[in-house]
Amino acid sequence: MRSPRRPYTLAAAAVVAVLGLLALGLFLGGHPEDLPGFMRSAFVGGERSALVAEAIDTVSHDYYRPVERGSLERASVSGMVASLHDPYSIYLSPREYKGFEEPATFTGIGVTIKPDAAGLRILHVFNHSPAARAGLKEGDVIVKVGATPLKGVSLAKAVSLIKGPPGTDVMLQVSRAGSVKTFTITRETIVTPIVASQMRTVSGKKIGWVYLAAFSEGAHAEVAEAVHTLLREGARGVVLDLRGNGGGLVSEAQRIASLFIEKGVIVTMRGRATPTIVLHALGGAIPASIPMVVLVDRSTASAAEIVTAALQDHKRAKVVGTHTFGKGVFQELEPLANGGG
Repeated sequence: MRSPRRPYTLAAAAVVAVLGLLALGLFLGGHPEDLPGFMRSAFVGGERSALVAEAIDTVSHDYYRPVERGSLERASVSGMVASLHDPYSIYLSPREYKGFEEPATFTGIGVTIKPDAAGLRILHVFNHSPAARAGLKEGDVIVKVGATPLKGVSLAKAVSLIKGPPGTDVMLQVSRAGSVKTFTITRETIVTPIVASQMRTVSGKKIGWVYLAAFSEGAHAEVAEAVHTLLREGARGVVLDLRGNGGGLVSEAQRIASLFIEKGVIVTMRGRATPTIVLHALGGAIPASIPMVVLVDRSTASAAEIVTAALQDHKRAKVVGTHTFGKGVFQELEPLANGGG
């Protein structure tokens, strides 16, 4: 009678052999530089992949100073994307990709400004910002920061005087209607999106004005709050100011357009390798009887153009301004195995 142990011994040996080959395959798959040339192509996906691996191997081994292999791999991906000559397609390193995914923030008082002969003129005061709580207004001119007069000071220098660590105070002297007032404002970390809104009276009628800086995460909630607040306060019409708005998330564009368009198509997306996607209005719009105007300029782009076009196509708003930027392509974030994208 045969010993029953032999088949089990052979089976165990076979398992060990298979596991050994699997481990070797995984190792060599992750280290193609250790493969013989005739095998490398099979493991790294053909001659083209082998060519890239060979070039990286050569540079990392023969260059006159040490070069991290990972940096060469990232550079090869970056160069491939750059070869598309597409301003909207870029490679993000793991650190850049992580930063891109995080909400954009800045430290300050929550205003946009432009140079003025006497200092800095305020263009927008963002809702819920330190500047809004302190009482600063559009058209105010900041003439002094602390003990430093701003007349003749460069824009960069003047802005740097206003900025500072969150939680610290800055004292501003502000010229308004011929008089000068002093404001002490505590700086904060401000997260975009940022919305500015106010009521204006034109020919005796109240008009609500809403400015949106970017279509970033949560923008629709801020715009909706501003619009509904103005309507409750008696606004007879709405001006949506998208000048200088470079766009952002398509989902936010859909939601913001839906604040004014009750039903219908907002935008259609078509791609070579993706199915056609049609985004519709989500409902819950303000009454169509409330007249609207959209303000645009050359810097109105991307998601801002989607909203503008949808409002125009549905005859929901009049568009006033110049030709917009003209960005007719959508972008997607594509994460990569190294943490970049």
